[in-house]
Amino acid sequence: MMKPRTPYYSYDSALLDRTLACALEASRVIPGAHIHYAVKANSNPDMVGRIAAAGFGADCVSDGEIRLALQCGIPAGEIVFAGVGKTDAQMEYALDAGIFCFNVESVQELEILAGIASSKGTKAGIALRLNPDIRAHTDSNISTGTSESKFGIDRQDVPKAIELIRSNASLEFRGLHFHIGSQILDMRDFVEQCQFMNRMNELFTSEGMKPSVMNVGGGLGVDYEHPARHPIPDFKAYFDTYAENLHLLEGQEFHCELGRSLVAQCGSLVCTCLFVKEGRSRRFLIIDAGMNDLVRPALYGARHRIENLSNPDGESTLYDVVGPICETTDCFGHDVQLPFARRGDTIAILSAGAYGESMASTYNSRPLPQAVMENQ
Repeated sequence: MMKPRTPYYSYDSALLDRTLACALEASRVIPGAHIHYAVKANSNPDMVGRIAAAGFGADCVSDGEIRLALQCGIPAGEIVFAGVGKTDAQMEYALDAGIFCFNVESVQELEILAGIASSKGTKAGIALRLNPDIRAHTDSNISTGTSESKFGIDRQDVPKAIELIRSNASLEFRGLHFHIGSQILDMRDFVEQCQFMNRMNELFTSEGMKPSVMNVGGGLGVDYEHPARHPIPDFKAYFDTYAENLHLLEGQEFHCELGRSLVAQCGSLVCTCLFVKEGRSRRFLIIDAGMNDLVRPALYGARHRIENLSNPDGESTLYDVVGPICETTDCFGHDVQLPFARRGDTIAILSAGAYGESMASTYNSRPLPQAVMENQ
């Protein structure tokens, strides 16, 4: 198959398949575990379709993602709908689609959802997303479990939520949901999460509202520095941590929402070197990919390994790898050690399968990057 013009996303389908298989195998330490793929990580239909075929559910944050998940073959009964700002129209669509569960993030959302479900003569399956006030060891921009963040229901609002559920026949309580952040590699964060979840499980059970589902969210990180050494994340450590520390009661189901860990290492952004510009004190490797194609480095300083595929054995040289966008933040890395680069060399930005293509834009009226599936 002819490759598209650079920049484009290249997805290693064989690695994706191995990653999915490893995640499923590791999850068996928790009998009946359900994995919902976080569609926001990568919404490429070919990727989502492959994930659906492997038997994963979906974690969606918009009606568009729900529609995509359904089109790709994920059953409605395996879809959960999260997000702090669900619109009325989105709630109606999700109810009509018959999704498994809404992850409710505020008391007001609970009230609105109850009214919409009642007006449609149906019931909304819900899980309460509780904020555990845990500061995970990750970038502050992707830490979601602290009391200062917009996510989840604060502990002090739990009694109001319980009363609302009890007084609304249109709400069907299914469980509790927790998510403390993304790109987490320290399993102690998940242990702390389990301790909070165990307390909340006991609280709700004592109130006569035993959760049937305990949803731990996602958050497992990947090795951006050395992707070749660790192409598949440590799913065993992740699931073992929950198996050992989350005290599930009889009949309770374990659910999680993995995204980045399933797709990040499978994708690369393939680019072309346009120019090598010698500054007074810095050497700039200017590529044809910009922050519109991969925004993570500009958005919150994310680091990706960069390789020169055309001259892998060349003399090592320091570059600032930058794009063509009219923004100083259009930079993929400062002082990047790369083999000597020349105009026309093919440059690959690795570990770009998560939050790369899905966050791309047409800024500067540039076209969206195309994508190809390799090793099928």
